[in-house]
Amino acid sequence: MHKSIYSLVLSDEVMEAVDRLAYRRGCNRSQLINQILAEYVSYITPEQKIREAFGRISSVLDGNDGFRLITRPSDTMLSLGSALMYKYNPTVRYSVELFRNTEGALGELRVSTRTQNAALLATMTQFYQVWDSVECANIGSCGSHWEEGRYYRPLRLRVNANAGADAVTPDTVGGLIAGYIRAFDDGLKRYFRLAEDPHTAMREVERVYKSYLQECTEII
Repeated sequence: MHKSIYSLVLSDEVMEAVDRLAYRRGCNRSQLINQILAEYVSYITPEQKIREAFGRISSVLDGNDGFRLITRPSDTMLSLGSALMYKYNPTVRYSVELFRNTEGALGELRVSTRTQNAALLATMTQFYQVWDSVECANIGSCGSHWEEGRYYRPLRLRVNANAGADAVTPDTVGGLIAGYIRAFDDGLKRYFRLAEDPHTAMREVERVYKSYLQECTEII
């Protein structure tokens, strides 16, 4: 959304109240005024859409299936953790960044774990390769890539050819992202349990992914 500078004449008392509220909400004066005016004229800003999507992700995943909300490092990013049944129970971090300008991708999913364990990082990389190959075989290339144990995947809406598509709202987008993360995490944990048998592990990941496709009307 394009922004410009405007001059407004407002009372000092009003601005003092605005500044106090902005401080409590963790935003600046311009952001708060923009939000208040948008709400008054019933305009949904990109920031509101992002908050709504993050709210849905949190409601679906936080405290469920072993996920927990880690932090909100910025207004456009949300991070969740999921414990991996491996030595020392490392936490897999799922960071979702949503873009204000969604003419291209809606955002990006980043997966990582804070570890220097070479065996763990090697198995994570193997899973990334398997997951990417399964996705490519089912829906085409998603533009994913990985490096140094971290996985990056653009988030885009794709209509599932096997199901009808409804109107997409920020709440819907949040639900779709949560569903994708849940499937990814399920596939990752199953892969680790079967990592000593790569062929069986890959078949299990394929099963998880195909089950995910059957449940989604849109694909992120």
